[in-house]
Amino acid sequence: MQETQRVFDDLARIGVFLAIDDFGVGYCSLSYLRQLPAHQLKIDRSFVRDLEQSKDARAVVDAVIRLAHALGLRVVAEGVETAAQSEILLHMDCDELQGYHFARPMPAEALLAWARGQSQGQAEPPLVFTASVLGTL
Repeated sequence: MQETQRVFDDLARIGVFLAIDDFGVGYCSLSYLRQLPAHQLKIDRSFVRDLEQSKDARAVVDAVIRLAHALGLRVVAEGVETAAQSEILLHMDCDELQGYHFARPMPAEALLAWARGQSQGQAEPPLVFTASVLGTL
């Protein structure tokens, strides 16, 4: 952990913006929230998916948002697919929302066209799918 911490600290010093992704899934120590020089925490879509039907999911998401804010982290909710999910998360003071409710993944050229259409009042985003490859440290 010390070597990983050193690498993260070096990245933060040169201006790399770090986010803790898929928070709440698998093995994740709460101590990482205090130790890692992250700026953002992403709530996994599995919690967002159940927000409308599950009091437990709402309680967990609300607690995570409050904890992250208390630690100075911004919070992103992944996998927002409905207006109701969006409203619940905004009511909980989630900082950012991402998901199919807003737009599908798209290449840069399509994103520019979509953004231009949004500024002109276009209702539907283009449905363009892209693949992404994520590396790990």
